[in-house]
Amino acid sequence: MELYKHWRKTTQFLAPVKAEASLPGHYDIYPAFPIGPGKIKIGVQALVEWIAWQQAVVIDGYEGVFWDRLEKEIETELACLGKKVKWHRMETVLHPPEVIDEMICPFMGDPDSIFGKITDQKLIDWFDSDKLKQMQPDFNADINILIGCGSALIEWDAPLIYVDLPKNELQFRMRAGCVRNLGDNEPVDSRIAYKRMFFVDWPVLNEHKAGLLPRIEWIVDEQRADNNYLLMRGNDLREGLAAMSRNFIRVRPWFEPGTWGGVWIRNHIDGVNKEASNLAWSFELMALENGIMFESDKYRLEVSFDFLMYNNYREVLGDCAERFHYDFPIRFDFLDTFDGGNLSIQCHPRPEYIRQEFGMPFTQDETYYILDCQGNSTVYLGFQEKTDPEAFHRELINSEKNATAIDIEKYVQKHPAKKHDLFLIPNGTIHASGKDNLVLEISSAPYIFTFKMYDWVRLDLDGRPRPINIEHGMKNVYFERKGKKVIDEHICKPHIIRQEAGCKWEHLPTHPSQFYDIHRYSFDKEIRLETNNKCHVWMLVEGSSVIVETAAGRKQRFNYAETFIIPAAAGSYIIRNEGSEKAMMVKAFVK
Repeated sequence: MELYKHWRKTTQFLAPVKAEASLPGHYDIYPAFPIGPGKIKIGVQALVEWIAWQQAVVIDGYEGVFWDRLEKEIETELACLGKKVKWHRMETVLHPPEVIDEMICPFMGDPDSIFGKITDQKLIDWFDSDKLKQMQPDFNADINILIGCGSALIEWDAPLIYVDLPKNELQFRMRAGCVRNLGDNEPVDSRIAYKRMFFVDWPVLNEHKAGLLPRIEWIVDEQRADNNYLLMRGNDLREGLAAMSRNFIRVRPWFEPGTWGGVWIRNHIDGVNKEASNLAWSFELMALENGIMFESDKYRLEVSFDFLMYNNYREVLGDCAERFHYDFPIRFDFLDTFDGGNLSIQCHPRPEYIRQEFGMPFTQDETYYILDCQGNSTVYLGFQEKTDPEAFHRELINSEKNATAIDIEKYVQKHPAKKHDLFLIPNGTIHASGKDNLVLEISSAPYIFTFKMYDWVRLDLDGRPRPINIEHGMKNVYFERKGKKVIDEHICKPHIIRQEAGCKWEHLPTHPSQFYDIHRYSFDKEIRLETNNKCHVWMLVEGSSVIVETAAGRKQRFNYAETFIIPAAAGSYIIRNEGSEKAMMVKAFVK
């Protein structure tokens, strides 16, 4: 359809409807959890065959869905069956955009800032209550269909279809100017749109979705704009989530270019766009924005990761479930600066600051694990012993105002980086990766709260200056993290927990203020582990591939550089090395 000719702005390929499992040693960009044959359907026809037998249907879903296209496809198919449909559209009962703008204003922060504050509003606040009451079925029609974000708020006595859209695809549509924020009439600048999504739209839509999960009759994956909808029954979705929560989880990664981005990901991972100028990030496990795929007859249906947490957070998280609830606490991602540039000099907010200013329950604590590097690669970490905070502040302000470069090494230490080094970056620590690293960033889950204080006087890929947050940074950075103290306390010193023939188990201690810890295993053949009611996040950092076998008898291959989760409810499991060389794996978990 011409309307959707330019509906994505991205270098990432659209996920295929079907995909084969990857070969041993080859990173799989479309990982999926098998749920058995005959569970996933393709095309709107399969949905319409079921709708045709209903008197009324509610079709709810996420923002960014092309509702008009979905409606047209369903109506066309129902007309072929001789069915007269009465459509009831949620967009007609929204408050006017100016009312919504005023309502959300307290959560949008400074107009010039990329930061806002997580809203405490509910989805029903977007709608006119009187108009909602009037949205009732027309019994002169064969079928009444209530459609759009928030449809289930009206509480018709009717079965529910939920239409989901991966958040990366939502952002690609947003950048193309094809979608609007919840309640807006027109698309807005992509930075403003994303800010509103993160702080306002997603929190209210996620809470609404969590409440709907038990009653979903059909789940629809709407990411393909050519009628290649994938769908399955709600019971199959819930059973698949439950099985996943007791065995293994791998989210679908996605990849983004950046102004400092490199070429390692592009050169080493099959299936990514080799024509992309660079790939700066691989979002390996970024729970808020990743999806999970289910496989049936090679079809790959994707839903958001949060569905798993809403359905099975206790099984996934185990002993820390009530602490984090639906918030998966650990994040894995790649920062690729191979033949690229340095990251910005930055820090992350202290715990009390992120709660008070941004409404987040916990902060962004990081570590850099050097998965690969070349040449004289380095990491910027901690202040020089004699750094003067006021002089540093003045130079930063002058640099931003006048676009002048800073000799940053006058203030910030630079350390050599070697393969398998681990750098500890708790909140408030000045840091950046230098060029020529592939960093596995093992972190707590928040991910946008980076206070860039100096960015080498460069523009973003869109030709605009990157947002600099000097004052936020100055309120959070610890100037006492300087000199030799940084080497002693922020560069990890591994120690051996146990060593025997063919296997070494190491502790890579994180900073005392960080709530997660890291272990590393090197082994020839296999290791046997117990979860002890803890969730384990893994990556193979040396070797080709391993086979994981859980107590339930499920087996799955994971390849070099792939991130996967063993949920607490798995109990016990075995990891077997498939390669001829020694396997090395890192495991992160909540202390």
